[in-house]
Amino acid sequence: MKGSQTINEVLARLQIDALNPMQQAADEAIRKAGDTILLAPTGSGKTLGFLLPVLHRLEPDFAGVQCLILSPTRELALQIEQVWKQMATGYKVTVCYGGHPMATEIQNLREAPAVLIGTPGRVADHLTRNTFHPETIRMLVLDEFDKALEFGFHDQMAFIAGHLPVLSRRVLVSATPLKSIPEFLDFQATQTLNFLAESAEEAPEAASLLSLKQVPLVDDNQPETLYRLLCSLNSEPALIFCNYRELTEQVNEYLHRKGLVSACYHGGLEQEARERALIRFRNGSVSYLVTTDLAARGLDIPEMKHVIHLQLPRLEAEFIHRNGRTARMMATGTAYLLVNPEEPRPGYVPEELDEYALPAECQRPEPPVYVTVYVSGGRKNKLNKVDLVGFFCQQGGLEKSDLGQIDVLDTSALVAVKRQMADRLLSSVRGRKIKGKAYKIQLAR
Repeated sequence: MKGSQTINEVLARLQIDALNPMQQAADEAIRKAGDTILLAPTGSGKTLGFLLPVLHRLEPDFAGVQCLILSPTRELALQIEQVWKQMATGYKVTVCYGGHPMATEIQNLREAPAVLIGTPGRVADHLTRNTFHPETIRMLVLDEFDKALEFGFHDQMAFIAGHLPVLSRRVLVSATPLKSIPEFLDFQATQTLNFLAESAEEAPEAASLLSLKQVPLVDDNQPETLYRLLCSLNSEPALIFCNYRELTEQVNEYLHRKGLVSACYHGGLEQEARERALIRFRNGSVSYLVTTDLAARGLDIPEMKHVIHLQLPRLEAEFIHRNGRTARMMATGTAYLLVNPEEPRPGYVPEELDEYALPAECQRPEPPVYVTVYVSGGRKNKLNKVDLVGFFCQQGGLEKSDLGQIDVLDTSALVAVKRQMADRLLSSVRGRKIKGKAYKIQLAR
């Protein structure tokens, strides 16, 4: 229902009772004249904060792209698209990013979407190919702008901005303070909304909700210390941060050898592997995500009670973003620092930290409730969630209560199934067809 939608109707579809103060301020500010800078921490709901006013400013009968949203990562671009689709606005959206088939994107752009979401490199590529008409775009949103600059997208963003001749509204979103605004953005009558606390004293409630604990190494053995720490967390999920890709893979393999269900996530993985790791973590079939700072912000990850610093980052900003994955939205959380008391610490770490006492006895955590089942067909095969639920229940002998989160991607689907029902399901559906076609159905790895 274009044009006549109210905020309450959209929030009802998102199953949100009300906007938080940041989202309210962003919605009001972006609707008004002038460009907007929105500064807010990770996990505060910035995506909805800018998508609501974008929806308000779209014209139902306008032909062509009206709003361009640039994201520094594929995952964030896909998440913005997901939120927009959940809003059920009636406006077409298309997402473009590296690693996605160019032919598919060109086909999707033949009928211009109202909202185009993409990474700077891929959108610049489309501009050079003339696959969409930029002269209709009146609104530009740069999400996680600080991260985009850090990733080296300055030239691509400048190239894109230079091809938007009728741009009248700019929104710059960041999770860290900005030192300056590049000239290519040509900001006019700028209004800044700053929801970043400059210090713990300015945000005493948030500061009190996060506990920092130091975990001394057991016999100078970091992997063993990590394992014993995880054993003490009541089988609850955790994010484990490392500084290097190689270490994430080594730690992930170690946890597997110890019988824990984990996955690793870093920028060196293929897009499909990264996407699958995130989905399995979100749907509750992976307990521990071992990651670099790539997962510190800009990703749709459930509220965490536990964040573990296997290595401390070089910069304080990354330390803050990692910790921002817990103690969000008035929930409590703990960040654990695995430290050697003899080694110097970065200056941003408080001198006095409470010590976390590891238990003498080590009981292996319970496995997650769900496993993820992979199906080799997706949206491009005309499969949807209803098809999969029907197939798994009718042919697989499951109840709806045996199913968890279902993610239907372009060419595959990932379905969370209760662990104790997985073998029965796979045995029952072997050789069966979905909508008359055979697909590979197996446990996702």
